Amino acid sequence: MKAKFLEKTFDNDDFDIIDALDLSKISRPGQLLKRVSMKLPAWMIESLDKEASRLGVTRQSIIKIRLAERLENAAVTAKRG
Repeated sequence: MKAKFLEKTFDNDDFDIIDALDLSKISRPGQLLKRVSMKLPAWMIESLDKEASRLGVTRQSIIKIRLAERLENAAVTAKRG
């Protein structure tokens, strides 16, 4: 798509840029999913399930949420020290 086309049509109120993009090959850098298998004690699974239920998400989601929080905190701590 040429820049002139975008310039000419972007200001048109009826124009939605998403319609002009090819999203079939879109990717999010650093978001490639990889499968991980791990064994956890039963008490830990039960705790994860209770927390996931409380938040209304799946067990997988609560694991991802908590890991992301810890990794973000670790990154902030590393920058400070």
